[in-house]
Amino acid sequence: MTGTGRVVVAVWFRLLGGIEAEADGVPLDLGSAKQRAVLAVLLVEADRLVPADRVVDRVWGERAPARARNSLHTYVSGLRAALSGSAVELIGRSGGYRLVVDELRVDVHLFRDLVTRARAADDERAAALFEQALGLWRGEPVANLDTPWAVELRTALERERLAAELDRADTGLRRGRHAELLPGLADRAQRYPLDERVAAQFMLALYRSDRPADAVEHYHQVRTRLVDELGTDPGPRLQDLYHRVLNADPDLTPATSVPRQLPATPRLFTGRAHELATLTAALDSATGTAVVISALTGAGGIGKTWLALHWAHHHHDRFPDGQLFVDLRGFSSNGPPMASADALRGFLDALGVTAERIPTDLDAQAALYRSLLADRRVLVVLDNAATADQVVPLLPGSPSCTALVTSRNRLPALVARHSARTLPLDVLTDTEAHALLTASLEPDTADEDAIAELVALCGGFPLALSLIAARVQHLTPAEAVAELRESGLDALDDDDPAASLPTVLSWSLRPLTDEQRQVFALLGIAPGPDIDLPAAASLVGLPEAQTRKALRALEDHSLLLRHPHGRYAMHDLVRAYAATTAHDHLTEPVRRAALERVVDHYLHTAHTADHLLDPHRAPIRLDPPAADAHPRPLADQQAALAWLDTHHPHLLAAQHTAAAGRRHRTVWHLAWTLHVFHRRRGHRHDRLAVWQAAAEAADQLDPATRAHARRFLGQAHAVLEQHEEAIENLHQALALAELHHDATQQARIHQAIARAWEVQGDDHRALKHVRHALDLYRTLDEPVREADTLNGVGWFAARVGDYDTARAHCLAALVLSREHQDANGEAYTLDSLGYIDHHSGRHDQAVVHYRQALALFRALGNTTEAANTLHKLGHPHAALGQHAEARAAWEEALGLYRDQGRETAAQRVRRQLDDLDPPG
Repeated sequence: MTGTGRVVVAVWFRLLGGIEAEADGVPLDLGSAKQRAVLAVLLVEADRLVPADRVVDRVWGERAPARARNSLHTYVSGLRAALSGSAVELIGRSGGYRLVVDELRVDVHLFRDLVTRARAADDERAAALFEQALGLWRGEPVANLDTPWAVELRTALERERLAAELDRADTGLRRGRHAELLPGLADRAQRYPLDERVAAQFMLALYRSDRPADAVEHYHQVRTRLVDELGTDPGPRLQDLYHRVLNADPDLTPATSVPRQLPATPRLFTGRAHELATLTAALDSATGTAVVISALTGAGGIGKTWLALHWAHHHHDRFPDGQLFVDLRGFSSNGPPMASADALRGFLDALGVTAERIPTDLDAQAALYRSLLADRRVLVVLDNAATADQVVPLLPGSPSCTALVTSRNRLPALVARHSARTLPLDVLTDTEAHALLTASLEPDTADEDAIAELVALCGGFPLALSLIAARVQHLTPAEAVAELRESGLDALDDDDPAASLPTVLSWSLRPLTDEQRQVFALLGIAPGPDIDLPAAASLVGLPEAQTRKALRALEDHSLLLRHPHGRYAMHDLVRAYAATTAHDHLTEPVRRAALERVVDHYLHTAHTADHLLDPHRAPIRLDPPAADAHPRPLADQQAALAWLDTHHPHLLAAQHTAAAGRRHRTVWHLAWTLHVFHRRRGHRHDRLAVWQAAAEAADQLDPATRAHARRFLGQAHAVLEQHEEAIENLHQALALAELHHDATQQARIHQAIARAWEVQGDDHRALKHVRHALDLYRTLDEPVREADTLNGVGWFAARVGDYDTARAHCLAALVLSREHQDANGEAYTLDSLGYIDHHSGRHDQAVVHYRQALALFRALGNTTEAANTLHKLGHPHAALGQHAEARAAWEEALGLYRDQGRETAAQRVRRQLDDLDPPG
């Protein structure tokens, strides 16, 4: 289609036998013989300006009529009409004509291009190119045109054709194709009896076909004709060949067989640009002193063989002496791995070694194999290797060769002993996976939403994607999605073992020990997206050293990926297979005990972290961890925050696991240990989710626990401005606390209710509840809680405009917090004092208090309150005319609010930044 939207068609032109053209397989009416002749002249000079006089001369010759120029104009108009709607333009300018056409859509020019490329290519590729070029000839070029120019053109083209035929014959003889070439060479020798190159080719083919006497006889016939007709003897090359035939020169025997063993290029291959470039770079950087060995490693079905074959076919011209390929069956349904000796015998046979010449000893076979490859440029592809020992005898010894190995194992011995370059394969990107799926669909059947979902469900796993690509030949993408969602891994099963993802993965388990298989299965049901060594040791109930050894074995077999910082992960589909293995092959008590150990590992480590974050928090008593669970010690608050940041998804998953196992108290304890962390890091939605689970679990526990859970659940709702749910849960908690006369619990619930009313903007009602909480704490011996509530009274008094009362209560709170080294309480109180100072006109002092609070919140890792304090800090800066400082504080607050998903607060800050005078 053109830029104007006009549809155009491509045209194919023929001159090598008649003057013809066709578009989309339909012949075009090119008009009279003279009009076709005009087209022929312009096609020979394609895309070049041809003067009108030259066209006339070539079409009419010396018998051009007086009105030839007028006739030419008429023929040009006719050709324009014939070519209308095509991609070809016939332009008239400067006294001549130019046919704008792609030269490679004209058989003459395509023939010359193919021949040029063939002469520069290796013999395998050259043979195909010569075949394609000579296949374009259909008869006499520019037939029915008899001007001197046409005769001269025909003669030149026939010479070019003969030269191409001779070059093709030389290529075939070098490739050992003398038997199939012999009939054609005999015919050509008869047609060109004085051509010494033709004679030499025919003699060589006869000799190699075990007909040396006929070769000698043909030489004598040629010599006789040359003497009789030209008065000269054969040239030195033909004479030399004659003497070599007489002496049975061994160099005249057919060249060693050139093996071409690569299977076909994978049809659906896509992506892998980085890996392909890496393999090519390894080949390009070869120093010439060592064999280039590249080892592609990865899980079964990850696409190692596809990548190897795609690269090998793309670079076959770099290996003109052949490509060897063998499936070593390291992981397959066809019995044990192939013996190295069997693979070697196959290679020796492909290299033309007769059975009687193959030694029986493996070392002798390997030596013969390396001798045959010496100084030859051969690619050796060793697919599906089991071990390095299986591979080593098959490695070439000549640096002119390259070896490409694929294996599910990492083959460290191959790296250490033979300097192999490893290239681990991961899943395809979403873009690559999408391209693989859509390549198998008709353009008008593509359902983008369904395809995107299939990509997500397959997780970029090439074998899964190829299986789904086969399914969408018979199902719509939406139906394939439904099947995959309903059946899971079973949807990727198949009667053909090689096309069944579960079967392919099962082959990877065969070399493992029973212990390693059990570790693999348990990892499939472990909570969280990945796992580290201490958690894995707890899961499997083994010492860390023994667990590390098992994990390394799984990693070596490409069933497990080791990420930075010592984390281990599985692809989703491999993990689904591991989970299936756990349910099919491990008993329920074994699975339950493993999950109890790993959940206790997370719970007890999180409990330690929580105490480091807030040492003044009222403690809860945990049951001892399960036997062989290994909670981690944590050194300080920084280590606690780092561990919680890393393991937050595992703790959420551990709570789900505990809930599924009806471990109600563990569900409640996990929510409790995450509370401070969630508040400080601003995980508001996760905070709500864990307390909803805890409240459901607490309904099966004692009243005091139910009151705790409802209080925390109410607070989580309040933070998300879900007021009705917040008040309902908080009043349920208060009723339970009052029923059991729990003053401490009542005080805390009143504090929580105050915060809930604050979110609603009812500061007077909030002040009432926090005063009630203070009265209760003053009857209890909890100075840190009393300080927290004093600050609460100060805050809400300031919110209603009573700054003197506010300042007095906050100063008292500050003294208590510092006396008991409660940095958390001190930070909140300093923040309150900043607010009081700002709203009572003491802006300089407000900046000081806010900055002190901010420093403490940052030290505590409390990004939630750090954002709030930064927001408030901008106001006294703005009141003092310090607009740059105000802008800096608000921009940092804005970034934190966005990170925390607090869009309402972020919008408020954006409006304040818009209202601020521009910087500078």
